[in-house]
Amino acid sequence: MLAFALWKIFLAPRALGVASAYPAPRIAYPKLDGGTYRISDHRGRVQFLDFYASWCDPCRLETPLVQQYARAHPDVAVVPIDVGESAPIAARFAKRFGLSDVVLDPKALSQGFFQIQGFPTVVVVDPQGRIRATWSGFNPAIEMAMANAQRSLR
Repeated sequence: MLAFALWKIFLAPRALGVASAYPAPRIAYPKLDGGTYRISDHRGRVQFLDFYASWCDPCRLETPLVQQYARAHPDVAVVPIDVGESAPIAARFAKRFGLSDVVLDPKALSQGFFQIQGFPTVVVVDPQGRIRATWSGFNPAIEMAMANAQRSLR
């Protein structure tokens, strides 16, 4: 159990190899506050796509950590994506956790596009628009993982 925890926190988030990178899907999702989110609009920046659902207890634990990183690193795109829920439910969750620029995926299409197996899941997209890592499940050291990815992918 300890070995798995150490792997999950320290080793898995560092696996950002170019050999396993693949192009991010060309998707367009509506944003909670209006407008549309597209990965291609943020080319040239590291993007962290934070997939969650309001009913997910681990998401409620990890969201503040991810948002803390986002506030401290405005040069990175941290994109909260509410999966499978209506706009009013997403709005309540966003208000509770102080989220901005929330993207909506009410039909849960991202589960297929990004191979999401559970929540929370953070997908790392490099400046060239390639998916470099997918981190599933609660990670208490998510900020450290995000910092490492940002340094590695600049």
